[in-house]
Amino acid sequence: MNIKNIVAIAAMLGLFVTLPANAASGDAEAGSKKAETCKACHGEGGGKPIQPDYPVLAGQHYDYLVAALNQYKAGKRKNASMNGFAAALKPEDIRDLAAYFSSQKSDLKTKY
Repeated sequence: MNIKNIVAIAAMLGLFVTLPANAASGDAEAGSKKAETCKACHGEGGGKPIQPDYPVLAGQHYDYLVAALNQYKAGKRKNASMNGFAAALKPEDIRDLAAYFSSQKSDLKTKY
């Protein structure tokens, strides 16, 4: 390996090291405050929905929660309650809620 390759690799690694791991994530503490409304249907911490067809939010993947809330907000997912709730959310609110629910303990298991 020559010096040119070493410099190129070091520069690339420097880019990855300087980016915070959670650059796009929200604030779980702020999300816990914003999640008060969610308790009514999804239970405390999003882990005990009141109906069997309501999803468990606790322990879901952050990216999935962000995508789902954005889809409800845009009307791509249809649910009268969720469409109305998500319509009022700002991007920061969505990130904060996703950070909160994804950080909660859950009985959810991955299939693979």
